[in-house]
Amino acid sequence: MIGVFDSGIGGLTVARRLFEILPDYRLVYFGDTARVPYGGKSAQTVTRYAFEDADFLLRQGARLVVVACNTASAVALDALRKRLQVPVIGVIEPAVRAAVAASESGRIGVIGTRATIASGIYERMVTGMRPEALVIAEPAPLLVPLVEEDWLDQPETPSILRTYLAPLLARRVDTIILACTHYPLLRDMIARLVGEGVTLIDPAQETAAETHALIVRDQALRESLERSQDHLFFVSDLTPHFAAVAERFLARSIEGQLRKIDLP
Repeated sequence: MIGVFDSGIGGLTVARRLFEILPDYRLVYFGDTARVPYGGKSAQTVTRYAFEDADFLLRQGARLVVVACNTASAVALDALRKRLQVPVIGVIEPAVRAAVAASESGRIGVIGTRATIASGIYERMVTGMRPEALVIAEPAPLLVPLVEEDWLDQPETPSILRTYLAPLLARRVDTIILACTHYPLLRDMIARLVGEGVTLIDPAQETAAETHALIVRDQALRESLERSQDHLFFVSDLTPHFAAVAERFLARSIEGQLRKIDLP
């Protein structure tokens, strides 16, 4: 199986892209909803949580782990790769590579949660790959609750987006990284607001593409992965509205596939 974990529900956008690009492979998802968000935790705690999340996926039979969480990707990815005996893919590196390749001017914008922007991880990775790049990063804290509350069609949403995007457009960015796994649900609206001259980078899409490329070139991994539509979704706390929100993120039913578990 392909294992995917996140601190909550946002990583389901990565699962959705994986379903699109790798429709024949079985997937197991774990959302650590009892301990969300990870962004306010210490690096040591986030790393411990990431180890526990990944170990759970491995016990379910995962042969590949996708870290569909910006905080865990920023803090724990290297430690996970040293610890686990299976390939590990995060959401930050694929998005940064895509942005660096797409930007003609080197002016790259980033919107994300406060914790992600405060970490500076996107600036460091972009300039590590392209030293002359100018990165303009802006926190967009209201977007996650807007997505989770399904306010995509409310008149307030484009107004809030314009406020967050204005500093990036004022600096003439030609590429914007949507640095939160909730944001792909806002992609069409953001595209209309920024216009055709700005390329949007969706980490969920880029992460799924990198996962696909790894499976294509690694025959042993490919042969070890289970082929099935019987996907599994686990959470550490099951709220009454989780299933409905999850199905909106995934654009598919998960009836009979969602379970609550307690991590040891």
